This record gives sequence, C-alpha cells and structure tokens, in this order.
Amino acid sequence: MKQTQKSKPDYAVYVVEGEGDKAHWTKIGAGWSHSDDEGINVILSALPLNGRLTVRKPKAERDDA
Repeated sequence: MKQTQKSKPDYAVYVVEGEGDKAHWTKIGAGWSHSDDEGINVILSALPLNGRLTVRKPKAERDDA
C-alpha cells in the first residue's frame, strides 16, 4: 500500500516516561491529518516498551531573521 503524505507532519509522536518535571520525552514518530480531518496516519521509528504515547502539534520553528 503506497502512502502519500504532506512533507511536513501535523503532529509529533513521543514516548513519555515519568511524570511532571521529571518526565522524559523521546520523539519516536510523526503524524499526518487525513484530508477529512477525521483521523491521522502515524509513522513510528521505534516502539516503546514502557511509558505512554503522546501526540502533539509540533512547536513552531523560531524565526530569528
């Protein structure tokens, strides 16, 4: 099955271990919104053995120019 997606993902996928200020976030994938905005496709580069998956909008890149 061939997937076609926008080059820039709409979401970043992290595995989060721990809670609060001591939480450790590791980026393990990305997500792209469906054209009807009813779901997302997720691609993972790793599978977590523990912790929880968190999907977030990526932070905007700074424009220092």
